[in-house]
Amino acid sequence: MTRHTAEDARWWRGATIYQIYPRSFLDSNGDGIGDLPGITARLDHVAALGVDAIWLSPFFTSPMRDFGYDVADYRDVDPIFGTLADFDALIARAHALGLKVVIDQVYAHTSDEHAWFVESRSGRDNPKADWYVWADAKPEGSPPSNWQSVFGGPAWTWDGRRGQYYLHNFLKEQPQLNGHNPDVQAELIDTARFWLDRGVDGFRLDALNFAMHDLKLRDNPPETKPGPRTRPFDFQRRLYNQGHPDIPGFIDRLQGAINDHGDHFTVAEVGGEDADREMKLFTRPPHRLNTAYGFTYLYAPTLSAEVVRAAIAEWPGGPHEGWPSWAFSNHDAPRHVTRWGQPEDRDRLARLTMLLLVCLRGNIFIYQGEELGLPQAHVPFDRLQDPEAIANWPQTLGRDGARTPMAWTADAPHGGFSTVEPWLPVDPDHLPLCVTAQSDDTASMLAWTRDLLALRRAHAALRSGDIKVLDTPEEVLAFERISGATRLLCVFNLTQEPLEWRAPATGARLAQVGFGQDKAGILPPLSGFIAALD
Repeated sequence: MTRHTAEDARWWRGATIYQIYPRSFLDSNGDGIGDLPGITARLDHVAALGVDAIWLSPFFTSPMRDFGYDVADYRDVDPIFGTLADFDALIARAHALGLKVVIDQVYAHTSDEHAWFVESRSGRDNPKADWYVWADAKPEGSPPSNWQSVFGGPAWTWDGRRGQYYLHNFLKEQPQLNGHNPDVQAELIDTARFWLDRGVDGFRLDALNFAMHDLKLRDNPPETKPGPRTRPFDFQRRLYNQGHPDIPGFIDRLQGAINDHGDHFTVAEVGGEDADREMKLFTRPPHRLNTAYGFTYLYAPTLSAEVVRAAIAEWPGGPHEGWPSWAFSNHDAPRHVTRWGQPEDRDRLARLTMLLLVCLRGNIFIYQGEELGLPQAHVPFDRLQDPEAIANWPQTLGRDGARTPMAWTADAPHGGFSTVEPWLPVDPDHLPLCVTAQSDDTASMLAWTRDLLALRRAHAALRSGDIKVLDTPEEVLAFERISGATRLLCVFNLTQEPLEWRAPATGARLAQVGFGQDKAGILPPLSGFIAALD
């Protein structure tokens, strides 16, 4: 039975959120880097998609060692992106177009150029001495624990000024904040208030399960499960440098402060082996975050009915459960049409996966260019910028191929992104898929995306209804979306082979992909449809 609650009426419940990577959206001033005025200039394109909100990756003051996720000033705009006045103009334009604005907040670490860290590392008795995670060396001089960083190598770096090691779960230029410190928590909450006062509508909280560490600095045990191990980080179970049990207490205080400003949206980024439990813990009603953004699909090497059924089962919709969010691509993961398909299937797979995304229960995130069906871009080694991509080349696709500039106009220099050579090259394969090439084509991927998002907005069953997985042959994916008396059947063949399965009697199909003159009882390869059930 469908449950209707006050939560169902909130703007973010079932919302579609469009992620913008500012460096790569549009360069307005000819320096090869996208900026806030560039985003503002192209918000009409985003609004025309029919999304509810935009999410901006970091645009704050930063030395850009990790392209903005190393924040040197939480309350200002980096000059390469513009000014606070430019941000205010962006907010005003977005709101005029009916778009909410969600921004990243990076509360686990800062840049080593942040004034807090400069003071903290200057000695052991200054007011911010305990704002970061410092520890003495072991007797023989080695790091305090065996923890490894995400980007490779030990998670500890020696600092001669303090005569101690400092913790960094990512780059050594990203020292770990001491999330246990109440003064640090208070300052971060005040930072959230600063942006709320400027009109933002919500936050994505980056790497939130890294916000606190084990105070005893216990060693992590080895990972025993099979799986790819491309970094020392992969050889450990991260029991003690992430997922600390005190994190929910900070979340309660943060969410309380945000709630004081009205109906705002909060989404946690949570990855790792314990992500399912942590996402539910961080989003437990009624006082915690609205939703969690996990990596179920982002890191899935293949897409199958089994993968989708398992993801649905993670969020069955129990009374004390939060609300899920899903994304197939983002700035940290190779674009999904490349991960999940072959070049010859790119267009059909892009359409099929967009159909699947709009059918899922939860919020959905669309990454810039996904509405165009963009594949992962090729970036030659000498043009790589991402420290992770450089360190792991050529073993992984890296992140740069998902961060290349948007292609707006095929016959303009650099795809209309910039008048000069951009910070990453525009892939020539993106030019035929550019915005202007698809805008007036009713059969384009862009038109398909607009139609599907309109369908999701028009049907409460798709936007916020319940979900019921049907009993089908293993490779057939079928589920119902239900709201009141409305039942919509969503069916998919995610394989390269035709599958036998006869759907229940339905009314007219609301959307379909991959069907032509097909036999009854056969689902063609890479096909799917939504239909109303009687």
